[in-house]
Amino acid sequence: MLKCLTGIYTPDKGSIKIDGKLAALLELGAGFHPELTGSENIYLNGAILGMSKRDVLAKFDSIVEFAGLERFINTPVKNFSSGMVVRLGFSIAAHVEPKILLIDEILSVGDQDFQRKSSEKIEEFRREGRTIVVVSHSLGLVQQLCKEVIWLEKGQIKQIGNATDVISAYTGGSYAQHIEKDDESRERWGTGDARINSLELLTSDGSPTQRIESDSAVKIRCEMTAHTRLESPILRVSITKLNGDVIWATSTQRGTNTVRVLDGPATAILDIPKLGLLEGTYYLSASISDPTGTTDFDHCQNWVRFNVHKTNLFDEGVLSVTSTWSLERHHR
Repeated sequence: MLKCLTGIYTPDKGSIKIDGKLAALLELGAGFHPELTGSENIYLNGAILGMSKRDVLAKFDSIVEFAGLERFINTPVKNFSSGMVVRLGFSIAAHVEPKILLIDEILSVGDQDFQRKSSEKIEEFRREGRTIVVVSHSLGLVQQLCKEVIWLEKGQIKQIGNATDVISAYTGGSYAQHIEKDDESRERWGTGDARINSLELLTSDGSPTQRIESDSAVKIRCEMTAHTRLESPILRVSITKLNGDVIWATSTQRGTNTVRVLDGPATAILDIPKLGLLEGTYYLSASISDPTGTTDFDHCQNWVRFNVHKTNLFDEGVLSVTSTWSLERHHR
């Protein structure tokens, strides 16, 4: 569908009308010439995307800085890593300043710093009122970026409506009788048989925080109330990224943590001796469900946003893993 919107493919039936400058974040870097330098490809790709030479020149430094390629911009692109190509392609497309932005699954690729920058840039576009068309299997990303959703199945429109209703129908669940949005990233649903009153990330001494150091000890405190007697409910906690990818999740089904009965108010505390996340922005979610895990009594998605600051300057990615190297030399 996105390739039809960009004019790469012609639709078999119907017509497409585009009103405004369009930029597509698809197959980033596909239009680069491998023999040309990164600098030369900025001008080439910018022209392909409709930018004048004057526009590219005015934004050149910003494009390079955003991509983080200051040291390599005069190197032929054929010597770039795939991550460097993606970063440069995204940076050029993002600086076109389009009225309409087309996005596929690009937020899930690249290194951690690229994912953060790209997510923040797209959030900036959304706040500015630009039209964003997202095609994705990531429900978290769709819920985060979109107000209206089209569910396509085998080339046919299955449902059109607001994001909450369509995602609920797609997943086969029923959203809550009410949905609360305290900010643009939070979502809530459930039957209402139980309610999560508060969800907090705490330091090791029990102080609420939204900023922690990598590898530090933390606690998660969840205060809840059951409005009816619940037999063997499951309390689940998860940590996700902005695009909806689950980094880690655990529940009271694990080990000896099973909750036999929940009746009235209760407080659960989850101790994590070492969080094990590298630098980045993360979201904390929690839910209370039935014993099968298929019916949510209350689900608070992206309820707590927190930042991790790294103490390990050399590792990359999402997880902080303790490791050691050993080297044995083999003499000829």
